[in-house]
Amino acid sequence: MKLGERLKTIADMVPAGATMADIGTDHAYLPIYLVTKRGVSRAIAGDIHYGPYLSAKNAVESRQLAEQVSVRQGNGLEVLSPGEADVAVIAGMGGANIIDILTSRPEVTISIKRLILQPMIAAALVREWLCINNWHIVDEQLVEEDGRLYQIIAAEQGISRQVEPVLYEIGPLLWHTRHPLLKQHIEELISHLRGVLSAMAGSTEAVNSVKYREFNGRLKELEDKLACL
Repeated sequence: MKLGERLKTIADMVPAGATMADIGTDHAYLPIYLVTKRGVSRAIAGDIHYGPYLSAKNAVESRQLAEQVSVRQGNGLEVLSPGEADVAVIAGMGGANIIDILTSRPEVTISIKRLILQPMIAAALVREWLCINNWHIVDEQLVEEDGRLYQIIAAEQGISRQVEPVLYEIGPLLWHTRHPLLKQHIEELISHLRGVLSAMAGSTEAVNSVKYREFNGRLKELEDKLACL
């Protein structure tokens, strides 16, 4: 099985020998790859929807991996018992949804040693939540696939040092390591924020709002960071 760059990068963040859980697994491609190619001892593949659950179950059984990959239907971390997995992957969802999953079963979340998160939007919310809730970001990657840039965040339990608020948007490790795709990443953040401000500019009430001033301030911070590269 060959993974795309996004899933391959996620797989590279999963330690060999770990028991991992893939929350929102879809076809179980990631767990199958990890147990067959990367030395992961056991995997749990969970999905809330019956269709993806059935696809994952068929994929696992067709490869005779049912003893190594447990496929379960359920909402978020409800498919896990506390201490059952060392690593949890939550990828391809919005940032707010990821946070909801992590907060819905605190007894499970606190038992996990490493989180690997790939928010489709609102990555800043995810980073801020991690830092507030004593998760230390240990790795961050940017991956370009099919013309889209993806942010991938790995975190482990531990006290996180405070960072500039703008680095929740950019990614503290992406900034400090000067990731090769960092410039493109910041340019995309700036472009998105300019689009939001342009849409708000059509409303006098929106222009006079606190949110508009916050967005303008954030845009200036991003532009300053871009100028430093």
